[in-house]
Amino acid sequence: MTERETRKPRLYLSLRTAGWTRRWLAGLLLSLLPLLALAGEDPEGLMFNEEGEWVATLAMDTSVHMQVHGLMAEVSVRQTYRNDSNRWREGRYLLPLPENAAVGALTLRIGNRLVEGEIREKEDAKAVYEAAAAAGQRASLVSQNRPNLFQTALANIGPGEEIEIEVSYWQPVTYRDGVFSLGLPLTLTPRYLPTPSPDASFAMHAMSRETPESLPAVAGSLEGGVAAGPTVALVADIDAGLPLQRIHSPTHAVTVFGHEGRHRVELANLVEASDRDFVLEWEPEPSKAPRSAVFLDRVAGEDYALLMLVPPTLPTAPLPRELILVIDNSGSMSGASMAQAIEAADRALARLRPGDRFNVIRFDDDFDLLFADAVPAQPGNVARARAYVRSLRAEGGTEMLPALVAAFAGHAPEGYLRQVVLATDAAIGNEDQLLRLIESGRGKSRLFPVGIGSAPNDHFLRKAAELGRGTGVVVRDVNEVAEKMDGLLAKLDRPAMRDIQVDWPGVTEAYPARIPDLYQGEAVQVVARLDRVDGIATVRGLAPQPWSRRLALVSEKSVPAPGVARLWGRARINALEDELRRSGDIESLRPAIVDVALRHGLVSSYTSLVAVDRTPARPADQGLASTRLANATPAGSLAFAQGSTGWMRDALLAALLLLGSLLLLRTRS
Repeated sequence: MTERETRKPRLYLSLRTAGWTRRWLAGLLLSLLPLLALAGEDPEGLMFNEEGEWVATLAMDTSVHMQVHGLMAEVSVRQTYRNDSNRWREGRYLLPLPENAAVGALTLRIGNRLVEGEIREKEDAKAVYEAAAAAGQRASLVSQNRPNLFQTALANIGPGEEIEIEVSYWQPVTYRDGVFSLGLPLTLTPRYLPTPSPDASFAMHAMSRETPESLPAVAGSLEGGVAAGPTVALVADIDAGLPLQRIHSPTHAVTVFGHEGRHRVELANLVEASDRDFVLEWEPEPSKAPRSAVFLDRVAGEDYALLMLVPPTLPTAPLPRELILVIDNSGSMSGASMAQAIEAADRALARLRPGDRFNVIRFDDDFDLLFADAVPAQPGNVARARAYVRSLRAEGGTEMLPALVAAFAGHAPEGYLRQVVLATDAAIGNEDQLLRLIESGRGKSRLFPVGIGSAPNDHFLRKAAELGRGTGVVVRDVNEVAEKMDGLLAKLDRPAMRDIQVDWPGVTEAYPARIPDLYQGEAVQVVARLDRVDGIATVRGLAPQPWSRRLALVSEKSVPAPGVARLWGRARINALEDELRRSGDIESLRPAIVDVALRHGLVSSYTSLVAVDRTPARPADQGLASTRLANATPAGSLAFAQGSTGWMRDALLAALLLLGSLLLLRTRS
């Protein structure tokens, strides 16, 4: 038995029973699963139907409409709540959205009546919502928990009633390796949140108190429950502005209609479980592939531009590398995610070249280094590392910080590129703390995140790559490991362009303020607020020789694109929150964030959208029960696996022990 197996004992339950006994045991266990899922909750969110089955008292269906115009996408997420109980209810839901989404509209629909939401400071919006809910008025609230995780609440859904809310946001389309893509997270992996250290920033301490369940509580409505997760229907209308040779989704089966540059995409099954992220990709004909584009927007007398440019790729000789593989084997990686992480790490080890150096670090609620320091990529060392990686199992919490500290601590020999490849689902709640480490503590290392699983934390993965001066990739299926990892590893030591700057005409405020290095196949994408749009923007950098390109902001290629201003507002807020993460002055940064969010109508860490139907609906003598609708368990992962939800695992184990005892008594009698 290894030291690791001795340190972390596991429970194994082996049953050799007759077939009828196994069926009886399975049936009893299945009958208890709804209760286990509700451990610690009032089961008010479920009821028995006439067939004696557990059903949700409150159900929610989700439909999504994506409208794509060039590099801009406007997306509407419609949630339809249905109350099947005889009680008045409040519905609450954690809504994952893209981390760069500019959330700026809310509509509440009751029958034929529409109520438009308004943006307010967060505490003010919460107070308005709670007062309306208590007064029996139908109301809805959209607030931000993380940059890629929002919360929706809908109060006073009457017995047998359906009410809709619609949340709209804008986001940029990604262009990489000659392919346009748009993603939408549909669920999330439960986040593990370590206790903040005494020297953590104000933002980190605030984040530790704000759990994903911290939705507003309406006075007198603490009869909580958990209802089943929603399904999703999705339609995308694509106006690419150029001929396309292929449209497909690597995550879902889709049906494509249309021709030339205009197409409609629907889910092939029309409705799917919301258990994995949705990704849509479209590829232009080779001769029509864009090299540059400018999208313009004018709001309240101010001009905004979104610039996209694909720089040339010049071949360079690869340098020897010191590769540090950091592998997340925490509980949230259980199931298919762990298999994908193992295959990804094995692929990286197999591609090491003679003369390279490497090490392997694994972490859950502690961490281990395979070697005391990086070693040469000799056949014996590589074989030992591949066997070690194959032996990893998922368990425990997600204490990523110490593992990254260890990964950044080493120093490569002169002439080597030091590269840290991190394979993780990023199911962590202390994003700010980890990003501060990456920004200030990585030394000469560059970080290359590999997102693992069907619902990884895209906000952390993107910011980690940006601050780590690397690039990343997401592996959603074990069958795509080879393609995705080979593509990433081919880029590691071949940056296409570095030290990139954009010279704008006149006075401009552009984001990202510091453009990250680009790797082969990647595009420069910058959003700016301009004081003049009749000039030339010059993009320049090193690739590795000096290179520049001039773009006229107004030309036949310029495209009007409503929504660019909102993207700029979202980028400006992100930049201010980055300053806050770096222990900036909250007394000056908070008002600045609020000002931008209110001017552009955006949900942020300090602003929310609220909509209230002023007509009272719930009788004063009837109470209001609250139900939290559950997010779907990510496809391929195991429920009760994450270290932050160990009580669920303990409850399941306790139930198994109870069933084992009952079985023993039954077989002895």
